[in-house]
Amino acid sequence: MKKPFLFCASAVFLFALISCGPGSGSKDRLTVTMSLGESEWQVMRSKVFPLFESRYGVKVEGIQIESGSLATKLDALQKAGKAEIDVVAQDNMNLAVLVNKGLVEDLSQYEDEIPANTIPSLVQSLKFDGRLLFMPFRPNVQIVYYHKEKFDEYGLEVPRTWEQLRETAKMLKEKEERGRILLKGFGGNPTATQVYEFILQAGGEPYAFDDEGCIRAFAFLQKLWPYAAQGSQRAKWDTTNRMIANQQVYLAQNWPFGVTILVKEYGLDFIGTYSGWKGPHGERHVIGGDVLGIPSISARKELARKFIWFLQSKEVQELLVGELGWPSMRTDAYGQVEEWQKQYYASVQKAMKHGEFRENVTWWPAYVKYVTEAFREIVIEQAPVEETLKKYKKKLEGAKELYRER
Repeated sequence: MKKPFLFCASAVFLFALISCGPGSGSKDRLTVTMSLGESEWQVMRSKVFPLFESRYGVKVEGIQIESGSLATKLDALQKAGKAEIDVVAQDNMNLAVLVNKGLVEDLSQYEDEIPANTIPSLVQSLKFDGRLLFMPFRPNVQIVYYHKEKFDEYGLEVPRTWEQLRETAKMLKEKEERGRILLKGFGGNPTATQVYEFILQAGGEPYAFDDEGCIRAFAFLQKLWPYAAQGSQRAKWDTTNRMIANQQVYLAQNWPFGVTILVKEYGLDFIGTYSGWKGPHGERHVIGGDVLGIPSISARKELARKFIWFLQSKEVQELLVGELGWPSMRTDAYGQVEEWQKQYYASVQKAMKHGEFRENVTWWPAYVKYVTEAFREIVIEQAPVEETLKKYKKKLEGAKELYRER
């Protein structure tokens, strides 16, 4: 009676061995979090992840976690002692909270292994108290899209200074009887990033809120608003692309992902791009994008580092440039760019040369909230500039204290 049991036990044991063998479904798993759109995930899962899986015999699982939620998720996992995430791609404006809570590994000893062709400024921005806590991955910078045919029709040059921007906006409104230049007035990060960049161009310190440069930037935006497109109050990153495609606006600033959508997918060859305009203190742009980190809780830190180096490789960076239109962290990743893309990437690279990172602060959400409200009152509703900025500066100072107490 015991023999069948022994046979079954042996069979189960043998099955277990086979199941755990090479090429089985029990491959080691690397879990990666990113905040991507559907088309971006498709490229990751169909072209990027398989390359790494085939080389290292592992399964890469990509999960969507919005940048604003990542710290909360990692903190909960760390407190529960669960090692469920191995690599994170995080928006470069949401890093401070990860650092302050001790949620990411110190990568300082691997700085020498960052590719030599990496844009130097990208590395320095990822250091906190001299420690390298993140790795470069996907820098981003906004460029200006414009309607080439309409500019040619009216004999206009693209505006390269604040004054030219205002004059162009005024002229287009006079000729078309409606505003054709778009400002991002929807609120939130799109509006805050736009205002931050104008303040830099005015020579201000954005977080000061009411210094001379802040006042100058808001005063200019207030004067520009009467000539802005009607859709400006709905304008954020996705709606901007739609308004450009529908020819509702003839000039708008947005991230480069729009090139792939508007020119490649929709075939809108009337669209041109350039790096942008300069203010009283020059042409200055905000660098955004994602960086890579390894959670302190990861149980596969060595494999996680290999995955980071893989994403930084020329091979993968070229793939992301070509497939998704992402700007690259590497200066040598544009060799495979198709002919039609070159003029657009020239705009991106020039804007990147004038790029600056926003200072990482834990209270960025509060800044976004009060800049949005200040923009509504000052720019849209035409309230007094200095008085209104001082009011919101006071509110921001109170909010900063609450963040320090957390």
